[in-house]
Amino acid sequence: MENEIIKYLNKNFDAAIPDESNREQLEIFLADRINYLVMNDFNHLVQILYRIDVSEKKLKDLLVQNPGTNAGKMIASLIIDRQIEKNITRRKFRQDDSAIDDNDKWNE
Repeated sequence: MENEIIKYLNKNFDAAIPDESNREQLEIFLADRINYLVMNDFNHLVQILYRIDVSEKKLKDLLVQNPGTNAGKMIASLIIDRQIEKNITRRKFRQDDSAIDDNDKWNE
């Protein structure tokens, strides 16, 4: 799993996920943490999901379509997917300045 994602999740979930964790390990850890927050600090979980920008509609649909399934694991998967999407978008819009004509660059 990418270190950027793990660092971000460690910060937001007050966790200590090892950098070498793979996706499955990350989902298991996050699922446990999310289930804890559902039971003990639901408002904090909602704030985290809002900050991470997890789609509320996607989350609700997933929970309705999968009754009896571990909600923490489903939410963890959505969080990881969203973080991966954001990293892809950031990379896509990062540009090499040398390919831009000097007249078209922002002046500092």
